[in-house]
Amino acid sequence: MRRMLMVRSRHVLELTESPRGDLEDRVDGLKSLVDNTAFSALTCIKKNRIVYERCASDFSTRQPHSIQSVTKLHIHLIVGRLVSQGLLDLDKPVQHYLPDIGSGYSNAPIQSLLDMAVDNDFSEDYSDPLSDCYAEEIALGWRLPPEGEAEISLADFAGSITGYRPETHLGEIAYKSANTDVLTMICQVVCPRPLCVEIEAIADAVGYEGTFYISKSADQHPAFSGGACLSSRDLARFGLLFARYGHDVHGEPFANADFLQKTLLRRALPMSPPKNWLRYSNHTMTDGRMVGHAGYGGQFLMVDTQTEVSCAFLSVLENEEGYDDSYMAQVAETLKELCLAVG
Repeated sequence: MRRMLMVRSRHVLELTESPRGDLEDRVDGLKSLVDNTAFSALTCIKKNRIVYERCASDFSTRQPHSIQSVTKLHIHLIVGRLVSQGLLDLDKPVQHYLPDIGSGYSNAPIQSLLDMAVDNDFSEDYSDPLSDCYAEEIALGWRLPPEGEAEISLADFAGSITGYRPETHLGEIAYKSANTDVLTMICQVVCPRPLCVEIEAIADAVGYEGTFYISKSADQHPAFSGGACLSSRDLARFGLLFARYGHDVHGEPFANADFLQKTLLRRALPMSPPKNWLRYSNHTMTDGRMVGHAGYGGQFLMVDTQTEVSCAFLSVLENEEGYDDSYMAQVAETLKELCLAVG
């Protein structure tokens, strides 16, 4: 990353190791996942006990790894806190908070961005080298611009998106990481303190053992659309913040528990098959009990909100697109079964 914020927690959530030796026999597909050549690490925690943990021979569960779009869960936390403070109205159009935004988002309700329910001209097709997502990566500082061209800001990139179509009736989500970029800019405008301070507060609530890393755009916006790195142990710790309904490492209220509860229960568009058993609600993936998020390249965080189980899975797909829907569906279903078996 060209620019990156690094944050440590004030107090570490201490974990005990209490492995369950029967889980690979009880959970279909678990052994094949951890034996896959793409596999990096998997940590499953119930409350503060590590009940299952594996890593590749050349990796570690304490080693930082890109978590890609699992980073988007930070927007859920920050938006929930802003809603609870009366600082953000999700029914307002984007232009209410960002009057200079382009036509791709100006009239879109903020709630639609949170639910990946916006139809506009932004394309996120990693098999297409001309897809807009690669220009987005330049704006986020993940790629250099073409020789002789200036680096664009995130605001310039998001403002260049056109073509909002409010009349479209979507049957499933229209996944666009640009939605997260626009939500990031809204949060930056509305939040009474810098977003880097919000990140520090989240880190303190989680209790990371290692370091939380997140890249920043040229105009200093954190890359919540997919720019964070964590170890599998610390990603599982992050999931426990959702399992505890927003209570921090000391048991004190931190995130908006009511916002999370409504997120689990409200109607929202389904994911595309074969993950259509999950809905996309308020920047999370949920079936009403499980909550989490997938990440490009083979990442997934799955949390059981009823039994306080958090499973963090990291991998590196090496196919041309860096993505495989059937593989990600297998990961999601296996992690759900692992959560249920542990709980």
